[in-house]
Amino acid sequence: MANFGGERAKILNGGQDLSLSLDQYSGSGFQSKHEYLFGRFDMQLKLVPGNSAGTVTTFYLSSQGAGHDEIDFEFLGNSTGNPYTIHTNVYSQGKGNKEQQFHLWFDPTAAFHTYTIVWNSLRIIFLIDNIPVRVFNNNDAAGVPFPKSQPMRVYASLWNADDWATQGGRVKTDWTNAPFTALYRKFNANAKKVGPNSVSTSSINDNQSWSTQGLDAAGRNRIRWVQTKHMIYNYCNDRKRFPNGISAECKTSRFL
Repeated sequence: MANFGGERAKILNGGQDLSLSLDQYSGSGFQSKHEYLFGRFDMQLKLVPGNSAGTVTTFYLSSQGAGHDEIDFEFLGNSTGNPYTIHTNVYSQGKGNKEQQFHLWFDPTAAFHTYTIVWNSLRIIFLIDNIPVRVFNNNDAAGVPFPKSQPMRVYASLWNADDWATQGGRVKTDWTNAPFTALYRKFNANAKKVGPNSVSTSSINDNQSWSTQGLDAAGRNRIRWVQTKHMIYNYCNDRKRFPNGISAECKTSRFL
């Protein structure tokens, strides 16, 4: 793991635990040493408690350079007593605009919870405590770009985004509460590592369950529950933002 933000990013317990802090001078973060092309990525997080308005805690995958691919979990802070917003997005070839947002059914600051990205050639699944909250299927055949050829690193960060993060930017970061701290632990990548010459260094993982993972009947029931009860924004329903029509993948079931 390489980190930025100096002393604000602390690696503890022999690399098992990480703590990221934000003050008015800088945020902090880290990135994985390895690049991956498909896999299952798990991270346990305990988010900034109390008045976290204006802060954004992240766990995401991203490639480098122009036309990059990215798969995002972002956790948008809020004023004390108001819920975090879980912001998910998928970029392919530099284009995003695939946001879905959720409120959680638990307090993400009280204990560690596991956030997972499964990325294979068929679909991307976002899971929280192993409950699927979102599926983004490969609709390449319908002309919807899908991340499938650019290796990505794993990133985590804590930064200030009070121009947009909380209630559309209306609530600003209260620096009297600084430093803000988020805790990460038990990062696990069961994934296909890609070496400098784009040769897989762990082809044994090709046969593992994430490579074809989808949703079974129980998973479909759970994602339906999450999206019915806890989803607060879905780009597929935002006709004001996309007056020329919604994207092709929005026309198929989001529960498959």
